[in-house]
Amino acid sequence: MTAQSDLYDRIAQQSASLVIREYSTSFSLATTFLGSGVRQDVENIYGLVRIADEIVDGVAAEAGLKADAVRHQLDEFERETEAAMTSGYSTNLIIHAFALTARACDIDVDLTRPFFASMRADVTEATHDNDSFDRYVYGSAEVVGLMCLQAFLRDTPVTPDEHARFVRGARALGAAFQKVNFLRDLSADFDHLGRSYFPGVDLENLTDVDKARLVADIDADLALSRSIVPDLPHSSRRAVALAQSLFAALNRRIEKTPAHTLRTTRVSVPTLTKMWLAITAWFGKVS
Repeated sequence: MTAQSDLYDRIAQQSASLVIREYSTSFSLATTFLGSGVRQDVENIYGLVRIADEIVDGVAAEAGLKADAVRHQLDEFERETEAAMTSGYSTNLIIHAFALTARACDIDVDLTRPFFASMRADVTEATHDNDSFDRYVYGSAEVVGLMCLQAFLRDTPVTPDEHARFVRGARALGAAFQKVNFLRDLSADFDHLGRSYFPGVDLENLTDVDKARLVADIDADLALSRSIVPDLPHSSRRAVALAQSLFAALNRRIEKTPAHTLRTTRVSVPTLTKMWLAITAWFGKVS
């Protein structure tokens, strides 16, 4: 590697790190608990999925692009991502950073294509049935958990049975994150973007019974994901424990929030609570 290419790689990865710091205080906090090599890989993954999400979540539309043009931008972003995964280079710094991680951690198109399919659904689908909901959650969140798992296990040999167990836990944690975000962002998704993700749920008249069922489903995902945390490599264990605890705390706050106010209240975890969860995660406790 030349000094020039090393500099380009470094700047690309610094760009990805900036994305996570600016867009998510919770994930940014959790990544500080990762080992340094793993941390950069996870930040590279987050950078790509965050920018793709921004394409379909309003930034392109605010620039005046119609739905077909937004779809075209996403298609081009995916095309460039796949090209960079093959060549190891992109003129787009965020894609370049992701390609470095994809090539090092064996992240293939079997994970990126479902992700982009879910992003594309945000342009074309306003409501979901059970099948499309499952596909959406898998592509938008579960595969991101699987990408991160590839980074976590990069230097850790595991048996097929151990790998299958880790896969189930990573998918469950990704699903829990996404479903919590759906409940937290009801106003942004439904009122501003016109999307209704949960099948069979009338968001105009969300009831406490509906909310309790959704919260219980998230709890089941969190319970499954929690079971793998103690067996993750040391370089990722505490960070995943913190992410798990943060979203469990968020789900508890949603549980205590009346259903009729979720459309007007964006539930969040207070900073002091985050700090306490960070301390307990550092010492090995998972909520």
